Amino acid sequence: MGRKDSGKRPHKSAKTEGTFRNRRTVKGGAQHKKNTPSNQASDPNMIRLNKYLSNSGVCSRRDADIYIAAGQVTVNGKAITEMGHKVKLSDTVKFDGRLLNPIKREYVLLNKPKDFMTSGRDDQGKRTALSLISKASKTPLKPVGKLDKDTTGLLIFTNDGELTKRLNSPKNGLRKIYHVELAKPLRSADLKRIQEGLPVDEKVVKVQDASYVENAPKNQVGIEIYSTRSNIVRRMFEELDCEIIKLDRVVYAGLTKKDLPRGHWRYLTKQEVINLGMIQ
Repeated sequence: MGRKDSGKRPHKSAKTEGTFRNRRTVKGGAQHKKNTPSNQASDPNMIRLNKYLSNSGVCSRRDADIYIAAGQVTVNGKAITEMGHKVKLSDTVKFDGRLLNPIKREYVLLNKPKDFMTSGRDDQGKRTALSLISKASKTPLKPVGKLDKDTTGLLIFTNDGELTKRLNSPKNGLRKIYHVELAKPLRSADLKRIQEGLPVDEKVVKVQDASYVENAPKNQVGIEIYSTRSNIVRRMFEELDCEIIKLDRVVYAGLTKKDLPRGHWRYLTKQEVINLGMIQ
């Protein structure tokens, strides 16, 4: 006679259970492996070649891929055509024979407050302009030119050494406009002396324009000047025995303080950088 059905489901065999556990382990293991980062973690000293070109200012990443595919980029003397190729920051990368710099160029405009030093570190409790832009970049930025501690206004910071050198060159005197507030009204005769060219240290300082500020007392004067001589505006008024209460640089190389409150900074736009780059 046949065995009666007890109504109970049969137990899984040890073999069946083992097989089930093995499948579950394999499946789970595969899932775990998928979510686990590659053993070849990204090296902070490595960078994709197209990004390297983009950071150097040669072109966009998309265009960089085209140049790489065309064999126009070399790494340590060898042409690279592989997409996604990574290089070390210490590698020698050239585009059409020109050596590239992989550090992304950055440009920051600061409206410097009074009592902040342009350069130097805050090692003696002195406030510095660099501390105001500390969050602007992960790479060290340097000022283009200087403003003394008591002078306020526009100041550019960048890691573009070539541009800094050009802008600081005496032959590339940049257009600067200063708003000067004096302790007492400036005599018209002294204003005329400034307009005609005032000798400072036996060398005449030429200004493009000098006038009283419109709708303001005559102790406020606007000076447009291209000279690169250090602290030249202050020295001009010292020559006239005029005490300066406030000195503010309101225009610098075509840049203005519009929408930039005192103590704040902003990045230059692409067009502003292009305009500065056109200065030769």
